[in-house]
Amino acid sequence: MTAPATHPEGSNLTLLIGPRSLEKVHRDFLNPALEGRRLFAEAFGTFFLVLVACGGPVVNAVSGGKLSLAAQVVSPGLMVMAIILFMGATSGAHLNPAVTVSFAARGDFPWRRVPGYIVAQLAGGLLACLVLAIVFGRVGGLGSTEPAAGITDLQALAMEILLTLGLVSTILGTASKAQNVGALAALGVGGYIALAGLWAAPISGASMNPVRSLAPALVMGNLAHVWVYVAGPVLGGLLAVAIAYALRGPGGDLPAVLAAQGRLPEILEESRQSQAGVSSAPGGGSGTPKR
Repeated sequence: MTAPATHPEGSNLTLLIGPRSLEKVHRDFLNPALEGRRLFAEAFGTFFLVLVACGGPVVNAVSGGKLSLAAQVVSPGLMVMAIILFMGATSGAHLNPAVTVSFAARGDFPWRRVPGYIVAQLAGGLLACLVLAIVFGRVGGLGSTEPAAGITDLQALAMEILLTLGLVSTILGTASKAQNVGALAALGVGGYIALAGLWAAPISGASMNPVRSLAPALVMGNLAHVWVYVAGPVLGGLLAVAIAYALRGPGGDLPAVLAAQGRLPEILEESRQSQAGVSSAPGGGSGTPKR
């Protein structure tokens, strides 16, 4: 990965993580001792995303149509917003194989960690659909996404490519050095997912996520259209990477790396320093340092 070795003292980024080099940060992220936490975070976050995204049609079927389409498509956006805020710093909150592949293609995420992330995401999505099937039965198609009546697979593919192009462009843009907006990225990404669903769900289901579509298809045993929802998001994500290069040049800057991979090493280090400060203070161990 090509990037500046350090960032100027006094910058917001230096104040955030300290004067450590990009190479040191990268070595920390590649530490296998931390990968288990990241993979668990991806599985846990994807579980809740799929639970809400697929649960909307299920609850609508169980309740006799009391959940509007607008509610069904806005809910996943709100859930993604919450997930980014509560665990994005641990794993980067990809929650989506297309996002993971796009971050890697952009140079912000190591390719060797891509398979683990995708397996964790698929495990979380499958578990969510199994929970829905156990609790409510195989109703509402378990939230399966399929082209609407009169819409061909190629039309749905084009829609998924375009929708994911916008989603990944939003993700890469808010994570870049040129426009690093921090926690507001959660609002941008969640808002985009809701917006995409509001206008495009009646066409293709506005999946933008292979796991969100593959998980219910596997549990239902219906893979007829699933290729659309695997190929479309991946192609749309890669197209977004190409456009990001045209807009901002190569990736790999430190804010993007931190956004893609999380800040788990820094979080753990801050926790250790805090605990060390408490225990070394007079009366240490009581939890409240004396003044």
